[in-house]
Amino acid sequence: MQPPLISVVIPARDSSKYLASCLESLKLSTVRYECIVVDDGSTDDTPGVAKRAGAVVLSTGRSTGPAHARNIGAQASPCPLLLFIDSDVCVQPTTLARIIEAFEADPELDALIGSYDDQPFERDFLSQYRNLMHHFVHQQARREAQTFWSGCGAIRREVFLSSGGFDESFSRPSIEDIELGYRLRSQNRKIALDRSLQVQHLKEWSFWGLVKTDILYRGIPWTELILRDGRMPNDLNLNISQRISVALVLILGVVAIAASLYHTAAFLAPCLALLYLMLGQYQVEVTVEQRIKGRIVTALLLVALTIASYLANQPWILICCVLWSLLLFWRHHYYSPDLRNRRGISVICVVYFAAALILILGHFSLEPVKLLFLLLFAALIVLNARFYMVLAGKRGKLFALAAIPFHLLFHLYSGLAFGFGFIRFYVAKPFRRDSRRNVPYGNEGKSDGAGACGS
Repeated sequence: MQPPLISVVIPARDSSKYLASCLESLKLSTVRYECIVVDDGSTDDTPGVAKRAGAVVLSTGRSTGPAHARNIGAQASPCPLLLFIDSDVCVQPTTLARIIEAFEADPELDALIGSYDDQPFERDFLSQYRNLMHHFVHQQARREAQTFWSGCGAIRREVFLSSGGFDESFSRPSIEDIELGYRLRSQNRKIALDRSLQVQHLKEWSFWGLVKTDILYRGIPWTELILRDGRMPNDLNLNISQRISVALVLILGVVAIAASLYHTAAFLAPCLALLYLMLGQYQVEVTVEQRIKGRIVTALLLVALTIASYLANQPWILICCVLWSLLLFWRHHYYSPDLRNRRGISVICVVYFAAALILILGHFSLEPVKLLFLLLFAALIVLNARFYMVLAGKRGKLFALAAIPFHLLFHLYSGLAFGFGFIRFYVAKPFRRDSRRNVPYGNEGKSDGAGACGS
């Protein structure tokens, strides 16, 4: 029997929640493959889950990060092609076959990446929003990729090893795949993005986990990488429209602070009401685990809105928001499953939102600072309209509205992360990673089992 052409390398740490589903999806593949799970110091049953699925199980011996774990798996692989996926990803039955066909059809192809699909496993608002944003970014990206992605990224093994593999100084999940992509591009390696090569993401996101990841493990180190290599490709999250969005959000923040100091409650009341209206769908779609925190945030926002409405003598703003909450609660918990009724209730919600929005915007007087705030806000909506239209088409208009504040917040802290990264690179802690430090690999991997997961 001919040996498999591709090895699937999966780093895993405390991944028993999702790993079984990941490995089960691989078993449906239409081609033979080898599956290597590298346990990165798990404290749960991750190695046991991998063994029972028939995977080759290696160990880092302690928690060293996914970069080191992937390097161990790549070194142990006997196959000419490597596919890196995360332990919370499910591939399609044809994923591996299509990857092999792509490399066979193009001998000059060095690496191939895909994207998340538009059907995230977790149904809560934040997980849906975050994974759909990642899907949208990759679907809009260039076919000739400027970086690598380890969520679903394939590469020729000889190219991977000769390039030095993943930078192991990243001891946490971070931008080790992006950094590898930068090195591959500097070596004139060909990396392609196949938008139709899609996998399902199983991860459940929390708000603080999302912000922490974006700032500490993505934004700041990516900024340092850009400064190190002197390259900011017009692609993915770094395209021109996103750079402009970051600049506009930062200006919007300054204008909002100025308007709050100058106009106080007369500005804050309609501004908080606008935020409250837009976040309506988020408030009713949080998970059980997130519900308490979500209700605390909603309560604090409502208290601030009540105080601002009272001080501004604008009680109708508060009434509009309370009625909006009751309407959404009724729609979410008590609407009939009949499609006709569901559409009717959705129309009522949209009409009410439009009326409330007109009333609230009417409380924004035409003072220069307030007008500038509205113009900047409108410009950001227009600039990112394609993303919001995609969300509206896939999850509904109210979902898209609730996503806007989170998306603007993403641009805000992305801009702040760039500033922190700039300071750390030049002042506090220079980014001086040696891209050749991983060559050659040692024999760090200790086999906990043997076998091939798949047919």
